[in-house]
Amino acid sequence: MKSSLVAVSAAVVVATLVTGLKDRAALQEKFGLGAAGKPSPELMMMGRIKPTDGPAGDPEFNAQLVADKIEAITSPPPTPDRSEPDAAASQPAAPQPAAPQTAAPPAQTVAQPAPVTPPIVAKPPATQQTAAAPQPAVDESALRYFASRGDKVRLQAEISRLQALYPNWVPPADPLAVPQNGDKQLEAMWQLYSDGRYAELRKAVADRQATDAGWQPPTDLLDRLDVAEARARLVNASDLKQYATVVDTAAATPSLLTCSEIDILWRVAEAFIQTERAQRGQDAYTYVLKNCTNPAERQATVEKASTLLAYQPMQALLALERPAADGSREFDAIRDNLARRFVAEGNDDPNLAIAPDYIARLEKLAGTEGLASDALLLGWYQLRRNNDADAEKWFRAARAKQDSAAASQGLALALIARKAPEEAEDVMFRWRADSDDATSTYLAATANLMALQPPADLAEDVLHRIATEVIARKYVPTAQQFGWYARSLNQFQTAARWFETALAWKPDDEPSAYGLVITREQLSDRKGVLDLQRAWAGRSSRITNLEDTSSLTPNALTPPLAKGGFAAQQPAQPAQRPPTEPLPAERRITLQPGSEVVVRAARPAMETMTVPRGPRQTRGCSTTIDAGQLKPADALSRGWCLMDINRPMEAISAFEAALQSPVRKIREDAAYGQSLAYLRAGLSTNAAVAATKAPQNRQRAAELQVAILADRALAAFDAGRYRETLIYLDQRAQLQQERIDLMVLRGYSYLNLKMYGDATRIFEAAAATGSRDAARGLADVRNVTHPDTNN
Repeated sequence: MKSSLVAVSAAVVVATLVTGLKDRAALQEKFGLGAAGKPSPELMMMGRIKPTDGPAGDPEFNAQLVADKIEAITSPPPTPDRSEPDAAASQPAAPQPAAPQTAAPPAQTVAQPAPVTPPIVAKPPATQQTAAAPQPAVDESALRYFASRGDKVRLQAEISRLQALYPNWVPPADPLAVPQNGDKQLEAMWQLYSDGRYAELRKAVADRQATDAGWQPPTDLLDRLDVAEARARLVNASDLKQYATVVDTAAATPSLLTCSEIDILWRVAEAFIQTERAQRGQDAYTYVLKNCTNPAERQATVEKASTLLAYQPMQALLALERPAADGSREFDAIRDNLARRFVAEGNDDPNLAIAPDYIARLEKLAGTEGLASDALLLGWYQLRRNNDADAEKWFRAARAKQDSAAASQGLALALIARKAPEEAEDVMFRWRADSDDATSTYLAATANLMALQPPADLAEDVLHRIATEVIARKYVPTAQQFGWYARSLNQFQTAARWFETALAWKPDDEPSAYGLVITREQLSDRKGVLDLQRAWAGRSSRITNLEDTSSLTPNALTPPLAKGGFAAQQPAQPAQRPPTEPLPAERRITLQPGSEVVVRAARPAMETMTVPRGPRQTRGCSTTIDAGQLKPADALSRGWCLMDINRPMEAISAFEAALQSPVRKIREDAAYGQSLAYLRAGLSTNAAVAATKAPQNRQRAAELQVAILADRALAAFDAGRYRETLIYLDQRAQLQQERIDLMVLRGYSYLNLKMYGDATRIFEAAAATGSRDAARGLADVRNVTHPDTNN
């Protein structure tokens, strides 16, 4: 009877233990171990959780099943000491199904949970060993080491890794309580790993294997060492900008691409972008924002991405923003800098439309913080979109806060756009030598100032400083405009000197040659006229076929007025003077050794008198009239006159009026002239349209097509469309031999497309002609392809 009671008691204990193991999820939930047997970090420092601490009973207890098990036991019943809780806790975490199979005999039902409850189910020793053999040994040395160091982050990462490798492994509640293996050499190796001394660790492992042939390093240690060395290689390659190596290393070590290695993810994203795989880089940043939760790291991710990705991809990343707890947006802290970054990108690309929210935010910043840099960003953004009034407002605001070259240059460009070059010249004079761009802007302001119609009344000191800069920099456009400016004041000798100077700097400048030939004609220098006509024969029909030029002088004396005429005030200037006699009100000023220019005195010093005027000369164009009221032939003459004084936009209207003529020759000339006017204004597309308004002869059609293709090539290059530039250059080369300057343009297009062999070939051919630009391009290719040699 006593033995029966003992057997029944033992059976109850076994049933309780087996049922508890079957309902492992319930135990985990009860003791706070979490899903899938993963303990919470807070439980790491607690004592061991013993399964027997739970309730002894089970609502699903089956007495008949216990009786069947008791009958199947052939060995003596085990003592209560055999059911130690730790033994049950050390068993595999994947128990067999709880319900017995009805078709199986009781003996089979008892044998099924045998691997889980060895103290109860009697099995031969060999069978028990066979069941335990598949259970791999778990290397917990790293776990103990990180616990001893107090490194909770690495400790939790190691627990997660071991659970992924060994699903049945249960982590110890207190890793420090696990008995140490006493292997001091292994502990020293883990210390080397923790200190990042990977080369020394490799050597320590090799030395121990050499002295102890039977010793093998833990697989965990070798795996971690491989990953650590891969991380070091990747970081080093990233620092050296060896982006292809960064991508290859990351691909070979995918365990690095996790949120715990956020710096590695940033470096891989940068490597993708720098190797022209921007979409892959965007994907890496997207992974961080979709999967990583650290707020500081997420914000840093957006900041890093904004320096590498364009505006549109950044909007896709910002769409992953999460709402903050206080109702604000996650990236509000960096949104001001993002607005600055996006507007700056809009300054580089005039076709990029930035969202109004960013523009409004930056405008608010410029008003509240008062930074000149913010006003500058807004000024350039508006200027690039031809909003000249807004651009001028912001550039003036920037100069009021800090007068700088950039603010002055932007303001000068806005002033030139609204036809106020006199103020633009004054604004830029101080900064004219600050940079190449500043110099170009100043010289452009001088050319526009000298081309004003009617001519500006400039003080002597302004004329002097402009002339000094033009001569010092050999700037042809302003030199040419000086010639036309002098002609407008009937100072023909001064005009001739300026035209000659411009031709000396640029012998193929046809407008300067035309200005010189008509000036020599008016100075009765027939030999000089014939020399120019011979030199330009076949290159300029208007120079070769030069006729009467008296009406090209706006202020020249005209025949007496017939009865009923009227009188007007004109400067008292003779129509012609001997070449050696200085004009009235002129002063000779030496600008540099060996050079001399003539500058007109201030206009108020000039006398005026009443001079009768004859009928209106339609070829004269110093005054503004409506070309639509002129006869087509007169409108054509006025169009060419306006082209001569560099007023192409007015010439376009005059040629449009001439196109209404029923005479075919006038329509042809008008279409040809309008195309040239559009080209001079930089509107190549309009020039192509104008050329189709009337049939052109083969020579003119080819000339226009060559000019239009060259202009389009330049525009495409300036916009960074280098392949399109090459297409236009190839089309032009089929019509006319390529000029040296266009060869240089072709070479730089190849260089920007990284076609270094083609770029070298073009630059070498152009440099052989003595082109300095080509030689400079050749040096640029060598700097890119052989940087070490050039350094």
